[in-house]
Amino acid sequence: MLAQKTIDIIKFTVPVLEVHGVEITTVFYKNLFNEHPELLNIFNHANQNQGRQQTALANAVLAAAQYIDRLEVISPVVRQIAEKHRSLGVKPEHYPIVGEHLLRAIEEVLSAAATEEIINAWADAYGVISSVFINIEKELYEQAALQTNGWSDFKPFKVIDKVKESEVITSFYLAPADQSAVPVFESGQYITVRLQIPGEPYLVNRQYSLSAAPNKEYFRISVKREAEPNKPEGKVSNYLHDHIHNGDVIEMTAPAGEFTLKGASSAPVVFISGGVGITPFISMVNSIADHEPTRYVTFIHASKNGEQQAFKEELLELAERMTNYHLSFIYENPSETDRLNKHFKKEGYINTEWLKENAVVDSAEYYLCGPVPFLQAILRGLKELGIHEEQIHYEFFGPSMKLDI
Repeated sequence: MLAQKTIDIIKFTVPVLEVHGVEITTVFYKNLFNEHPELLNIFNHANQNQGRQQTALANAVLAAAQYIDRLEVISPVVRQIAEKHRSLGVKPEHYPIVGEHLLRAIEEVLSAAATEEIINAWADAYGVISSVFINIEKELYEQAALQTNGWSDFKPFKVIDKVKESEVITSFYLAPADQSAVPVFESGQYITVRLQIPGEPYLVNRQYSLSAAPNKEYFRISVKREAEPNKPEGKVSNYLHDHIHNGDVIEMTAPAGEFTLKGASSAPVVFISGGVGITPFISMVNSIADHEPTRYVTFIHASKNGEQQAFKEELLELAERMTNYHLSFIYENPSETDRLNKHFKKEGYINTEWLKENAVVDSAEYYLCGPVPFLQAILRGLKELGIHEEQIHYEFFGPSMKLDI
């Protein structure tokens, strides 16, 4: 428990964090990697390059300050971050290093304003917050290792099939290299892939949603080839597409994540995805088809065109397994062939008017996944249509960011 004086000091710093938060976390990561370059084996270099990790951490620090006396308020976010930490291999010994450099960054950015009293208060608060994370992550590591066919940290998996799903998305079917079975997971969860790319000084990690329904034989991930292979955000996807083939072995962590089906199993479900954001929903809808084939499902997918859209045939086949299934394709630039598809419903982008006519379902749970501008537009539209926030669930690829709506 923190002393009331410490709580008051932390809350006093909230306006400062609102202004200087990203500056503090940018300095933090710069100093951290200068002194501990080995941590670059854990962190996603693309997110660093794009500034997303810095912004996500700044948001987390601000939320911790705002709710320092009621940390239970942000427990869902804490759990989400802890899941990512477990999947990446963050361990208790990393927290003192992070704490030291975070306090130093606060001192460096705020200069004279970072009084000894403020730094001591943040040191105490960080101790409490880090203990929360360490305890949750300990539980998550144990769950991953002790589940049937589970393991801790990274495990070798062999590519047993590689399937091109579209012009830009390829699926990799992965089975344990030791020929064991895979653990049951919840549809919507993800794994972390770790690679040693020739010429790269550090290991690289990427998290990919599992795109097949749970089974005992394999995992499937479906990876979009990013356009620029020489940039951090494109190195891993292009390496997987060009250099990883059947029989190759890659390392993976056990499934993680909180973005799973919520609510009563009888509740209608509306999936709205953009681009490669379709991947967690393919797992979810296949799982529904396996276990609840009469459940109401609307599946809306937006893509540039039919050539870039993945899983067209798989989505169509689901209609044969489900009795209340509604499918819509929206293409930004449809071809003449795309226009002939009976499920093609709109050219351009999804807007509020179209959502009103095609996506509003009484008592439904809404699941959104895709690029940030796509998420912003859909979330704004659903809220304008009176869909309650607790009915809407969405997933970012990468560090969690605030959506400006």
